[in-house]
Amino acid sequence: METANYEKLAHHLDKLPGGFPPSDSGVELRLLKRLFTPEEAELAVHLTLDREEANVIANRAGLDLAEAEQRLRKMARKGLIFSIEPESGPNLYHAVPWVVGIYEFQVNNLDEGFVQDLNEYASTRRKVARPQPVPQMRTIPVGRSIEPQLETLTYERAEELVKAHEKFAVAPCICRQKAKIAGVGCDAPMETCLMFGDWADYYVRNDLGRYIDQAGVMEILTRADEANLVLQPNNSKDIVFICCCCGCCCGVLTALKLHPRPSERVASPFRAQANPETCEGCGVCVDRCQIEALTLENDHVVLNPIRCIGCGLCVFTCPTGSLTLVRKPAGEQIKVPINMDATWREWSQARDKRE
Repeated sequence: METANYEKLAHHLDKLPGGFPPSDSGVELRLLKRLFTPEEAELAVHLTLDREEANVIANRAGLDLAEAEQRLRKMARKGLIFSIEPESGPNLYHAVPWVVGIYEFQVNNLDEGFVQDLNEYASTRRKVARPQPVPQMRTIPVGRSIEPQLETLTYERAEELVKAHEKFAVAPCICRQKAKIAGVGCDAPMETCLMFGDWADYYVRNDLGRYIDQAGVMEILTRADEANLVLQPNNSKDIVFICCCCGCCCGVLTALKLHPRPSERVASPFRAQANPETCEGCGVCVDRCQIEALTLENDHVVLNPIRCIGCGLCVFTCPTGSLTLVRKPAGEQIKVPINMDATWREWSQARDKRE
């Protein structure tokens, strides 16, 4: 019976954005058993991406309200579901995908055995072709790479995205934590995952991060720039997080590096443009690029445009101004939904149509 609960939960998570496909080794059930009790697994399948009060979920699950409320609160504290807990009014709960969601919420819960299971799952999960109407994350350029003549929208600028919010939190990067525990990784700053609004509250309430002010956010973005980190918010105009990612540890960037045409997979409206005639061959841009889009040939930079994700890391450190950002043609730009709920909804609708 207990195994059946975890199998149902795995199937439930696999239907959410990002999926949770089965593996050849069955390690996905071992991961779920690490995180969920059998009772929590049984209840989790009754949560959707819609924000709902406990009584709605209790009715759907056939549970007493008090019992359901207790389980839901505990599951939220463990990073298994998302909760909104206002000062007045009822708490609201909803499911979250495996990624972005449950995995990231385990940022302070990693140990060597957990990391081994995560790595086994990453290497043995089955590759399933599924519709991906929009990515869950997108890439925005670092601020200093945007020249005045480059027309941008507010949701394409990190500073404007930050100014749209009043509540901020920061948490450690789980990808770099995971790499460190596995004995690999890099020396990039650890505390770089930025949360906004309800997500900031959730992280602080569940001891995943700490509140900071707007100046603190901008300081972290500056440090990220200095450490050659790519800015990746969730793919919506109203954001709930910004990840500061390295090409050696980040799951998204490492997957993009393996793709033959990363530019077509990433939700970014920009790509770099190189002028080899003015390049002096210093190689700074090659070292800064996290996606291996730049090389030096005959002491001049060569840009592979189908690999460029438009992060802008190479642009402002070029001493000769040989690299600039340009906007992709409209037909090559991936849609940016209004908010995270809309992004997840588009995933779910595409999946439902296919099934």
